[in-house]
Amino acid sequence: MAANYWESTQRKHWQFSKPELARLRQKLEDEDKNLVQAYPLPQLRHLSIFFNQQVKRLGKRLAVRQQAMATAQLYIKRFYTKIEIRRTNPYLLVATAVYLACKMEESPQHIRLVVSEARSLWPDYFNTDTSKLGECEFFLISEMNSQMIIHQPYRSLLALQDQFFDTQEETNLAWSVVNDHYMTDLPLLYPPHILALTAILLVLVLQTNGNSAAPPTPSTGGSNLASAAQAALKNATQARGISGTEKGPATSRTKIQRFSVWLSESTVDIEAMVDSIQEMISFYECQEQYNEKSTREQINRFIKARNLDK
Repeated sequence: MAANYWESTQRKHWQFSKPELARLRQKLEDEDKNLVQAYPLPQLRHLSIFFNQQVKRLGKRLAVRQQAMATAQLYIKRFYTKIEIRRTNPYLLVATAVYLACKMEESPQHIRLVVSEARSLWPDYFNTDTSKLGECEFFLISEMNSQMIIHQPYRSLLALQDQFFDTQEETNLAWSVVNDHYMTDLPLLYPPHILALTAILLVLVLQTNGNSAAPPTPSTGGSNLASAAQAALKNATQARGISGTEKGPATSRTKIQRFSVWLSESTVDIEAMVDSIQEMISFYECQEQYNEKSTREQINRFIKARNLDK
């Protein structure tokens, strides 16, 4: 097991650039053009929101910890970089990912219980045969090349939260942002510490703008938040190489200024943070347009039409 992210299979095999990720997905669609045309699906972000909802619904029934649910979501993302979604039963994959993630996060669930709860949630699309979940587990592990150790942003967030946050509300909001990032491509693009720092900066900007109760949305001024966050990152970039005395007295700095100074003295990839901030704000704007009913119907249509529920 790789205790160090930098030596992990996650970094070596499951971290992509945006063009690489786009090519992988396009390749899957090109290989199944007729299938893609026959069963149109919502945009990828809306599919990710739907999968997140299903993981949470099943996780709640099984009393699964958040970290295991996060691991399950990343398993689903990895799998769908290798297999076209219309060739699968997503409900079976969700249940399998949760089952496997619980094993890997050392909180195993009995296969019969997982199947029973999944069947209760999705009675028209889930088989009671436990062997189906066992087969899907083998398929999932195989497509991930048995590389199942996941490094999460939660660890970095725990290590840094006391340095930048004063209240439990700030900490809770940062955890919420980290939870939300699993509905984006960010876990496949950037290291966990970048994503933890992105959550911290978003919270600091929200606090400054007086919107501490919820993540950014168009109603809380997403573009303004992006500008404020990017300004802080720009300041950090410009401050690199400047001595501590030139940055001003620490006692007079705001939280965001302290964060910018900390970044400037680190080796953190600020460009990656800029992109992550923009991706999260774009996601929250996209989330406003999400239609669960429409998404569910489009998924259910190809499952039934292709007999993937058998």
